[in-house]
Amino acid sequence: MDSRPEVVRAAAEAAARQSYGKLVAWLSARTRDVAAAEDALADAFAAALERWPRTGVPDKPEAWLLAVARRRRVDAVRRRLTSEAGREHLRLIAEEAEARMTNEDLPDEDMPDERLRLMFACAHPAIESSVRAPLILQTILGFDAATIASAFLVSPATMGQRLVRAKTRIRETGIPFRVPERAELGERLDAVLEAIYAAFAEGWSDPAGTETQRRNLATEGIWLGRLVASLMPDEPEALGLLALMLFAEARRAARRDAEGDFVPLALQDCELWDRALINEAEALLSRAAQSGVIGRYQLEAAVQSAHAARRLTGRTDWVAIRELYDALFSIAGSPVVAINRAVAVAEAEGAVAGLAALYVLGDDKRLDDYQPYWAARAGLLARLGQVPQASEAYDRAIGLERDPAVRRFLQGKRAALRN
Repeated sequence: MDSRPEVVRAAAEAAARQSYGKLVAWLSARTRDVAAAEDALADAFAAALERWPRTGVPDKPEAWLLAVARRRRVDAVRRRLTSEAGREHLRLIAEEAEARMTNEDLPDEDMPDERLRLMFACAHPAIESSVRAPLILQTILGFDAATIASAFLVSPATMGQRLVRAKTRIRETGIPFRVPERAELGERLDAVLEAIYAAFAEGWSDPAGTETQRRNLATEGIWLGRLVASLMPDEPEALGLLALMLFAEARRAARRDAEGDFVPLALQDCELWDRALINEAEALLSRAAQSGVIGRYQLEAAVQSAHAARRLTGRTDWVAIRELYDALFSIAGSPVVAINRAVAVAEAEGAVAGLAALYVLGDDKRLDDYQPYWAARAGLLARLGQVPQASEAYDRAIGLERDPAVRRFLQGKRAALRN
């Protein structure tokens, strides 16, 4: 066992990155108490940071963390033995839990992966629809409420309250931790796919994978997408989502130049795109189309396929992309889709038409702190020569952008307005 501080911290971070959702799923599936599982696991990680520097990193960190978390869970049950009426019942629960802990072999690398069961529990109809996807992100990937709130355009306090209520709902109603039967699968699939895509998108916004908090979420999102697609190989939207993520991931190497500066899609070197991922995505999209049922993720993947076609034709078919966004907006009229549609309209019909499409969204307060809206608005105003308004919009976009490379790109665009 290696007890050097840097080794200990790296091992703890690796365990969190690789095993957090797996451990939460394993613990909560046995108690239906997601919050308690998270608390117990948090205690286990804290114990690891305290003990591993003295004792060394164990050979099986995941098994060590699970053993400690289970003990902490038993201790928590014991601490709840405060009322005389419930004392005997809770004592039996604690003894049963401790018996399971001592009689079961410690899980190793073959520990069953129950994340999919947990995802569908979080997407149960008894859970409020608006919180299903955020709940999956927190329980499977360990997002904090602030990070999730940013992705879903709500305040951290509001998101935190929603997550607490949802976990209480799972515990109090006894929601089962199981993959639904085929007949009831569809009603919960949308929430699962939305959560996977939100995870991917959050990691996609950290292209270099340098932010520990995000833990290479793009890779995690693709992994979860492959898991669902393997479970439902004939489900067109599962295939469409996986295709969408693979199209985007294929461009990762082209999103930064040699100096680390941001390169927008229209200026990316197609030779740097991962052709194997693009070919896999095209095959998935073709399989999905065979169902004859069109959905949101298939349309979004089709947009990315149209962009990817530039590697073959040397041009971007903006008319086709605008038509795809028209179809997408008709079934998923979110402000994010509307912004992308406005950009496509501008490319196909001119900046005036694009800006008109963008201005329709002006009363949506969720866009006040949404960087892509202000960046798109600034770009279109600049093309029309409205320099003061464009500069103001660029200022808003720059202030909202977290990625230093994208911030520098926007600052460059703003500076160019003076030339």
